[in-house]
Amino acid sequence: MEQKMQNWKNIINSHSIGFNYFVGVTLLVLICTACKQSNSEVEKPTNKATTYKNTENVWQTSPNIIVGNALGTTFIIKTNGDSLRTSPEEIDALFERFNAELSTYIDSSLISKFNANNTAIDLSGTEYFKNCFEISQEIYNKTSGAFDPTVHPLVELWGFFKRNEHTPSQSEIDSVLNFVGLKPNQLYTYKENVLEKQDSRFKLVFNAIAKGQSVDVIADLLNKKGQTNYFIEVGGEIRVKGLNDQKAKWIIGIDVPKESNSGQEGVQNRALENYIEITDVAVATSGNYRDFYELEGKKYSHTISPVSGKPVKHSLLSATVIAPTTAMADAYATAFMVMGVDASLEFVKNNPDLGVDIYLLFDAGNGRIERAYSRGMLNYLIDR
Repeated sequence: MEQKMQNWKNIINSHSIGFNYFVGVTLLVLICTACKQSNSEVEKPTNKATTYKNTENVWQTSPNIIVGNALGTTFIIKTNGDSLRTSPEEIDALFERFNAELSTYIDSSLISKFNANNTAIDLSGTEYFKNCFEISQEIYNKTSGAFDPTVHPLVELWGFFKRNEHTPSQSEIDSVLNFVGLKPNQLYTYKENVLEKQDSRFKLVFNAIAKGQSVDVIADLLNKKGQTNYFIEVGGEIRVKGLNDQKAKWIIGIDVPKESNSGQEGVQNRALENYIEITDVAVATSGNYRDFYELEGKKYSHTISPVSGKPVKHSLLSATVIAPTTAMADAYATAFMVMGVDASLEFVKNNPDLGVDIYLLFDAGNGRIERAYSRGMLNYLIDR
């Protein structure tokens, strides 16, 4: 790859890219040391001779690797040769408790009951809900609403779950915006750990942070057990500690933001734009290039701005975020896809205390992808 210029930007002249403006989740891929299947589910091993106490959704393939299906995606937990200090049963139980609080696909979950009813809930006794809500509040405030766990009604309005026959009018958008946003005293109150609706239409959906938070929960479990080296990935959200099998930092590949670059043909055939070396941090990527919404002859990004109530129109294709926790990386990656290139770079520059660095890929026109990244990314990039 070409060397980056001093202003931390580089243009990739790639005749093979030729992409349109699509939307989807960019994937990060672990290079050499472990690979996650790119299918929507991991196939359960058929070896009946295994001595591991596997469950229906989680199983151990070796002393140092556990894989499975959870949160509507796949996951892998790996250490570098020593044995994992956990079990499929323990990980499965953890995901079950996580779902019981935060899954909007389970009617009996705590968040589903909150969304369906107009009653207050005490978060002080929850394992995950309280932390998720408070992190979301903080990032919502920090990003001036670019990250917003109440944006779900706008996504529905634009037809990403049920196809619309027409583009939403401004009056329809404004109507939904009335109950979108973490607006205390207007839509909800949160006092002494009690969360109470002020508007019955106020709903929470933590899809843009929950996978990241689940990685942190697993990391906390391993840390308490004294695990010194690990790689955890849930649906593309990653956290690492220590060193890999080669006694070096973990190497992660960043996808070329191309709609056809799905990874279905295997990691070896995946087009990677760059690589990062990391340890003791988390990383997540959000993207705007694989799926899109077409209505009345126009293509719309599925990244909806909670501020305008409309799909974003800027050229940013993917945002890779390195942060102290995966919940932060996950949420800020979503926020930066709303904010765009310049605002995201300025945000990171003005908030060094967060420990966040970003690597952005955007459409520069004429079949080119341009890079832009924070100065701190130089500590991680292999191709500078």
